[in-house]
Amino acid sequence: MSMNTQGRPTGTGTTGFAAAGSSLLPSEPLLFEIGDTEHSGVDLPDVEIGGDYLAGCERQSPIDLAGLTEPEALRHYVRLSRLNYSIDSGMYPLGSCTMKHNPRLNEKTARLPGFADIHPLAPVSTVQGALALMDELAHWLMTLTNTAAVALTPKAGAHGEMCGMMAIRAAQDAAGEGHRKVVLVPESAHGTNPATAAALGYAVRSIPARDDGTVDVEAVKAALGPDVAAIMLTNPNTCGLFEPEVIEIAAAVHAAGAFFYCDGANFNAIMGVVRPGDLGIDAMHINLHKTFSTPHGGGGPGAGPVVLSAALAPFAPVPFVRKGELVEHAEGTHLGRITAFHGQMGMYVRALTYMMSHGGDGLAQAAKDAVLNANYVRARLGQVFSVPFPGQPVMHEALFDDSFLAGTGVSTLDFAKAMIDEGFHPMTMYFPLVVHGAMLIEPTESESKQTLDTFCDTMLGLAHDAKAGNAARFTAAPTRAPRRRLDETRAARSPVLKWERPAELPQAAE
Repeated sequence: MSMNTQGRPTGTGTTGFAAAGSSLLPSEPLLFEIGDTEHSGVDLPDVEIGGDYLAGCERQSPIDLAGLTEPEALRHYVRLSRLNYSIDSGMYPLGSCTMKHNPRLNEKTARLPGFADIHPLAPVSTVQGALALMDELAHWLMTLTNTAAVALTPKAGAHGEMCGMMAIRAAQDAAGEGHRKVVLVPESAHGTNPATAAALGYAVRSIPARDDGTVDVEAVKAALGPDVAAIMLTNPNTCGLFEPEVIEIAAAVHAAGAFFYCDGANFNAIMGVVRPGDLGIDAMHINLHKTFSTPHGGGGPGAGPVVLSAALAPFAPVPFVRKGELVEHAEGTHLGRITAFHGQMGMYVRALTYMMSHGGDGLAQAAKDAVLNANYVRARLGQVFSVPFPGQPVMHEALFDDSFLAGTGVSTLDFAKAMIDEGFHPMTMYFPLVVHGAMLIEPTESESKQTLDTFCDTMLGLAHDAKAGNAARFTAAPTRAPRRRLDETRAARSPVLKWERPAELPQAAE
């Protein structure tokens, strides 16, 4: 990266995205546009299938799949990969998402035949190693959180939320308190919190944030009543702050006969340092991709184990591992089954590998490094960017608002688009909603000081240009990306889900 006379970065960044995704690369056509239906790279014999074999469900139109040679298919996907931004090519400053490095040791262990090649319906006697690993993972998850049980079954964080809240509902139904139909949710919560509560039939009662971005225990007490089933509180919260009154909030919730569900998406900021069970939580999901470095994004595979307090342990869903055995049908008032099989084995292997390679002290150090990196970014950018909650250190992420852009004609979205031209993935935008034009940045513990300095230099350079009146640089951005500026709102509302073969244009007369 070159520097101009003001010491600001110019040109593309060092993360590789702008270089890989620059206008020097042509747009990659679809497979349908590369190949044709008349040829194939593989010779297959014709197969005659009787009309009754498919019970009347046989295809009525040609399959219309393009045939390609192996080099054509391989090159297509390699070219696409060069257009992608990934954690292996650069930093992800996405706040609330914890896009950390995925150690290659994790990948090596996950590919061991005894873990990678097993089937969910394999006889239990043939998967004892996998069950032992799951039992070990469950043990350390409970140890790190000081809880009494864990459900490994959930497939993601939101699925884990659903599991935890279903356990709460089952416990209250068993106690004859099915009339509790209200869930308290702070304004700064992840959007999945109120969505989960509503999906289960609860009414959501919002708790406002204080001026310092945290939840007031008195506001929680005022909202409690005999109709409240639980509170869903994120700690550390989505403003990047540790809730200072979390113990008092838990005590008030329990005194009212309700349960404390903690959104554990940000557990990576406190793992090995604080045990949520000591704070009074009853249920908490743990995103393995966030805290324990398993791959994130792309629609999966994910895993969102849920730890449960002693009060909720009897309601854990089946199946679960107990004393080396897979329990498919448990006695008592357990929750039942929330998914067909146990969960994502590959994620269990990766997460336990991460734990065992770090040890307790290493996990604590990773959490501390994540906090240090976030505070370093806030200290550097806070000289120019506006900090909505000054005067207190942050945990895993740094939050800024858009007031420093006032009068520049540049919005948070414009700023994020310009980051693409500088070689960085944009930060999280407009979340949490309690801050106007929010810019939420989470560097994670994976990034070095050199990377953070490059990122901060770039961000400060962009801020300098915005304040200098160069709004056109932002409103036109990105100009170096393969697809230039996209209308994400229109794309989300009017997606093109099926490729249609273009109509053949009539040929001009000779």
